[in-house]
This record gives sequence, C-alpha cells and structure tokens, in this order.
Amino acid sequence: MTQIWKNDKVVPVTLVQAGPVTVTQIRSKDKDGYEAVQVGFDATKKKLNKPEKGHLKDLGNFRHLKEFKANKEYKVGDVLNVAQFVEGDKIRISGFNKGRGFQGGVKRHNFAGGPKTHGQKNRFRAPGSIGSTAPQRVLPGLKMAGHMGVERTTIKNARVIDTDKEKNILMIKGPVPGMKGTLLEITAN
Repeated sequence: MTQIWKNDKVVPVTLVQAGPVTVTQIRSKDKDGYEAVQVGFDATKKKLNKPEKGHLKDLGNFRHLKEFKANKEYKVGDVLNVAQFVEGDKIRISGFNKGRGFQGGVKRHNFAGGPKTHGQKNRFRAPGSIGSTAPQRVLPGLKMAGHMGVERTTIKNARVIDTDKEKNILMIKGPVPGMKGTLLEITAN
C-alpha cells in the first residue's frame, strides 16, 4: 500500500497490476453446460503440455487461466486492461488472504486464555474444557486450534481512485486480500 494526494487529501491506496488479460476461451451452455469466459494472465515462456499447446495456439503462453461469468460479449483474443475502469468506479475484489499456518485457539478464535493465578502455571493460552462427560467424544464443529488463513475473501464496493494505462496499474482505495504477488479477481460492481 501507499498513499497519494487527491483534492488536498491523503488517500490510502493499493497499487494493483491489472492485466493485460487475454480472452482464451468462451464457454457456452450448449457445449460446456454453463456460460463463462476464460482469460489468461501473465504470459511466460513456460513449456506447455500437448493439450495446452492446442488450446492456447496463437494466443501465447499463460501461467494463469481463470474463468468468470461475463455480462457482455467477448471474442477469443480480446485483451482486457485497466482502460475499462475509470476514476470513481465501484469494484469487487476477490482473492485469498494470507496464510498463517497452524495457530492456537487464542489467535484463531479470539479465546481469552486462562487466568495467570489460582493454580495456573503453563496454561495461559490453552483452550480449556472442550465438552461434557456424556458423549465421551469431541463434538464436531468445535472451535479449536488448526490451520488459519488461505481463505477466499471478497471486498465489495472498493473504489477506483486512479489508473495508469501505460503500466496497467489500478489504484484502489484501501487494502486488498492477500500479499504481494497474489492473484486477484477484479470485477465491476
């Protein structure tokens, strides 16, 4: 994140490289059972396998392929970039948030932890009791320690502050999910 000056006010923005993405395939209800547009991003010189060579013939080598529902007509080979967005547009941003590995209950579920006195020694961040005596098993759905993060997060009504059409950079007000290098799905609201 960074900040820019806009109308004598400092605005916190996140700079996102938004494209260019190329339409690689059109999914139709007749052939595939659903309607969607597949786009390719981040053209590289990676070695393609045989199906990819046929699928991406004449379009380039893409590291990432993603499908989305389109509300207008596209053709294979169309290029989408930041020129589609203008200042003030409301957008929806989806991505995966940061992974935090295996975490205890205090961090993962905001447990209070135990008291520091009254016989407690090394149990300040322990979960405490996890159930009654009757079922004699751990009930499903209990909040316990476990894997945290890497969940799909969507930010609605984010605002476009500015665009840089030469570098394909989108300036979005506020934070976006994930870390540097994370792929995001940006759609008009």
